[in-house]
Amino acid sequence: MLRIAVLDDYQDVALRLADWSSLGSDCDVVRFGCNLAGEDEAARALAGFDVLCLMRERMPLPATLIDRLPKLKLVVVTGARVRTIDMEAAVARGITVCHTFAGESAHATPELAWGLILSLARFIPEEDRRIREGGWQATIGTVLGGKTLGLVGLGKLGSRMAPIARAFGMEVMAWSPNLTDERAAEVGVRRVDKQTLFGEADVVSLHLILSERTRNIVSAGELALMKRGAILINTSRGPLVDEDALLAALREGRIRAGLDVFDMEPLPADHPLRHAPNTVLTPHLGYVTEGAYRAFYRDTVENIRAWREGRPVRVLAAPNLGETP
Repeated sequence: MLRIAVLDDYQDVALRLADWSSLGSDCDVVRFGCNLAGEDEAARALAGFDVLCLMRERMPLPATLIDRLPKLKLVVVTGARVRTIDMEAAVARGITVCHTFAGESAHATPELAWGLILSLARFIPEEDRRIREGGWQATIGTVLGGKTLGLVGLGKLGSRMAPIARAFGMEVMAWSPNLTDERAAEVGVRRVDKQTLFGEADVVSLHLILSERTRNIVSAGELALMKRGAILINTSRGPLVDEDALLAALREGRIRAGLDVFDMEPLPADHPLRHAPNTVLTPHLGYVTEGAYRAFYRDTVENIRAWREGRPVRVLAAPNLGETP
C-alpha cells in the first residue's frame, strides 16, 4: 500500500478536484486540513507516508524533518518555485521532488493586489463592517485616477499590474535591483530609483522573489519616504518588508497596508498585525482560486502516476532512479 499525504488542504477540496482513484486501489490518500506547525508534530503525523503532496510553501521540508520520515520516497509541490525544501537532503535520501505548473497564478495574484488597493482606497471592509453593525458611512475615500503606482519588481506578476493601473488612469513607475530601461520601456512604465519610487508613489506594490538580497528590502527608511496616507501592498513574501518598521508606520497612521503575506504563516493568533490599524489583511490568497487548485491537484496526481511508472515528470530533484514502487 502506497500512503499519500495531501497537506494543508485548508478548504477541504483536494480530494474532489482531481481523480485520485486513478492511482489505483493500492494507494491510501489522506488529507490534512490544518498546518502541521511544528517539526515534531509533522514528524509524528507523516512518518508512515511514502508520498507528501505540499501546497506551495505552507510546510517547510528541511533536512532535519526529512531525516525523521523514513518511508518518504516522493515529494510533489505545487508551483515550480520552492525555497522551503532541502533538495540536497532529499536526493541524499533517495527522494524524488516534482512540481506542478503554476496554473492561473499569473492572473490571480495581481487581481488580488488590486482588490487590496481598492479596499484600502475606499475603506470597503471598514464600511462593510459598519453597515452590518447598524451604522452608516464614516470614511472619505480617494480615487486612483491621476495617482501614481510604484511597482517594486517588474517580472511576470509586476508587469501585469501596469495595464490595469493605466485603465484606472494612473501613472506607473517601477524599480527593482536589476531593472533596466529596456525592460521598463517594454512594459510601458517609467524606471526610477528606489528613493523616487517610495517618495512619489501613492500606491507601492511589491512583486519580488524573496532572497537574502531582497529580505527587508522595504525598511524603516523606505517607509519614512512614503507620502502620508500612501498605500503599501505586499502579495509576494512577508519578509520583503521589515515587520517592526511596518507596524510602527501603521500605528502612527503614516501609511496604509494591504497584506496577503507574512513573516510567519499561518499568522499566529496573537500576532500584532491582526490588530494593526490602517490595514486590510488576507491569508495568502494570491494564488488561491478554483482554477489554480484544479491544475495543481491534476498535475499532482499525474506526477505520482508517472513516478510509479518509472518516468517522473516535472522533476526538481531526483536520485538515480532505481526500482519503482
